[in-house]
Amino acid sequence: MLRSPDAVWLSDNPGTNTVLIHGMVMAPAFWRCFAPTIAMTGRAAAYPLPGHSPWILGNGHAPLTTAAIVDAYATAIERDFDGRPVTLVGHSTGGFISLLIARHRPDLVSRVVLMGAFACGRFEGQERMASRILRMPLLGRLLFSKLFTRWIATKETFRWGSLECVFDKAVAWETEETLATMEMVREHLLASRPHEIAAFVMWMTRTSIVPELPRIDVPVLNIIGAGDRVVPPVHQIHLAAALPRCHTVILNAIGHLPMAEARPTVDRLISDFILLGPHGLTSRAAAQKIRSGAAKGVLSTENRPKGTNITAMRY
Repeated sequence: MLRSPDAVWLSDNPGTNTVLIHGMVMAPAFWRCFAPTIAMTGRAAAYPLPGHSPWILGNGHAPLTTAAIVDAYATAIERDFDGRPVTLVGHSTGGFISLLIARHRPDLVSRVVLMGAFACGRFEGQERMASRILRMPLLGRLLFSKLFTRWIATKETFRWGSLECVFDKAVAWETEETLATMEMVREHLLASRPHEIAAFVMWMTRTSIVPELPRIDVPVLNIIGAGDRVVPPVHQIHLAAALPRCHTVILNAIGHLPMAEARPTVDRLISDFILLGPHGLTSRAAAQKIRSGAAKGVLSTENRPKGTNITAMRY
């Protein structure tokens, strides 16, 4: 049995209950700087991904399965929030996990916020570099471990690798606070076991929730960076089209880290979604468009699935 992750508590105030799940090769410490403001006004807990410190799987752990992973997160939510439903905020792989929890344990989920998320281990037939490396016979896991260890070895190598996720590297979004946060993330990764992260990557590669998306019946806010080079925006839009209660916001000139690259905008979007619901989001976007003309289409109609509720914004 897969043990449940321990919570990293970000806030413990009366208010909305929020669970935040980071992306691949990150850590719960990431949210100390980049959590939505509204989450910090209530009870907010960050959970790691399997194999990512502080969630060490341990020697002889059972093979990772979707059921085991969902059960582990569900047990943690029931333990930490007394079984009350929470808002799930998931970035990238954390969004994938959030969708799985919402599908299999809807009783624990009031709404979902996705940023740079995906619904299957392969995006529209594309395969991640890590997955390709791990499928190499004999040397795959060793090579993965070597590259992972080299990436997190120093502050600078980790920083430059992380910068590949942003759209405009010239924008000064880095501050002393964000740099200190990313160093905490790196320290957690140094405490992780590469072979456990590799096992999680292999599970993810063979897992898809695409056929089950229409069965997820909770409100979803899907925030997409139009310049995301990690998860193709087209995949994120197709994901949204399959969700029955999804509102998608596309931010122009933003990459895979919208919570860092467009923090005030993302903060406002998530607050409106939680306080006003999807209808309030739509009304606010329309009002903004009328006042300032700030909304701008960033996708051709050919790439926009029919029936998708999309707001395109220039940041």
